[in-house]
Amino acid sequence: MSVARAERLVNLVLCLLSTRQYLSAERIRGIVPGYADAPSDDAFFRTFERDKTELRELGIPLEVGRNSVFDTVDGYRIARRDYELGEIDLEPDEAAAVALAVRLWDSPELTGAAHGALLKLRAAGVDVDQAAPAIVESKVRTSEPAFTPLLAAVQAGQVVSFDYRRPSPAELRERTLEPWGVVSWRGRWYVVGHDRDRDAPRCFRLSRIVGEVRKIGKPGQVRRPENVDLMQFVATTGGEVSSVSTVRVWAASGRAAGVRRRAKVVGERDIRGIAGDILELELRWPDTAAGWLAGYGADVLVLEPEVLAKSVRERLVAVAEGDVL
Repeated sequence: MSVARAERLVNLVLCLLSTRQYLSAERIRGIVPGYADAPSDDAFFRTFERDKTELRELGIPLEVGRNSVFDTVDGYRIARRDYELGEIDLEPDEAAAVALAVRLWDSPELTGAAHGALLKLRAAGVDVDQAAPAIVESKVRTSEPAFTPLLAAVQAGQVVSFDYRRPSPAELRERTLEPWGVVSWRGRWYVVGHDRDRDAPRCFRLSRIVGEVRKIGKPGQVRRPENVDLMQFVATTGGEVSSVSTVRVWAASGRAAGVRRRAKVVGERDIRGIAGDILELELRWPDTAAGWLAGYGADVLVLEPEVLAKSVRERLVAVAEGDVL
C-alpha cells in the first residue's frame, strides 16, 4: 500500500469515527485529504469504493444510513461501539514490551493529521462527538529519568528505593518498593508495587521521583501477585492516595473569578505594587491543579505549598519558551 493511500485511509477513518452524522460521499470528498486530487467524479467514486472495500476487509465496520427523511443519498459513519478494541489481558513481560513500544512510538505527523481532520469536520458543520476520547494521541511523555531503571527492575524482579516528592504535605521521602509494573494512565507514568514502608500495595507517579532509582538486593526476588490489574489499580486510586489539601494563593483584585468562586478570602496583600487578596481553597489533587492555576497567568500566584508553586512556575516558563506542557 502506498503512503498516500495509507494516509487517505487513516484520514477517512478519523473522519467517519469522529462524527455522529452520516456523511455523504460528496461531503467526504470535500473534507478528507486525498480525495480532492481526483481528476474527475468517476475517478473519485472509484477511489472511494476501493477505500470502503479496503476498510471492510480490515474489519472496520462502516454504517450506511441517512440523517433524516429529507436526505436523498446515503451517508457513512463508523460506530465507535463496533470499532473500539475489547479488553486485552497481557502477561507482565508482554505488557513491558508494549510499554517499550509505546515509549518509542512518536508520530507528530499522524497526530497533526488527526487534529487537522477534526478541524475540517467542524469547519464543514459536521457534528463532531465531543465526548469521544482522542482518536490519535501524541506520545505519552517518557522523559522521566526513572522510567528506564524502573522498567528494568520490573523485568529483573528486583527491589528498588527512590526519593519521592509528596504533594501534600510537601515533603521528600525515601520509598522502598517491590515493583510489579510500569503503566501509563491519562498521560502520566506510574510504577505499581508493594511499598515496604507502608506494607501495602501502592503506585507512584514517575514525575515525582527525585534523583536516581537505586537497586536493592539481587534480581529475581520480586514476583508480581496473580490477579493484579495494574491499570485498574492506578485508575481506582488516582495514582496515589487521595487527601484534601489547603492551598493558599494570591489573586489580583477583581481578577481570577474562577479561583475566587472556590476559595475564601483570608487577607490582603500588595505584590509588586499590585493590590490583591490572599485566598485559601481546598483541593483533593493539588498537584493536578497546576495547569488550571497557570492558566490565570500573572493574576494568580501560588504561595503554598511550594510543590504546587514550583509546578505552576514550570508551566509558565514552558509557555514563555514556546514548549507548552
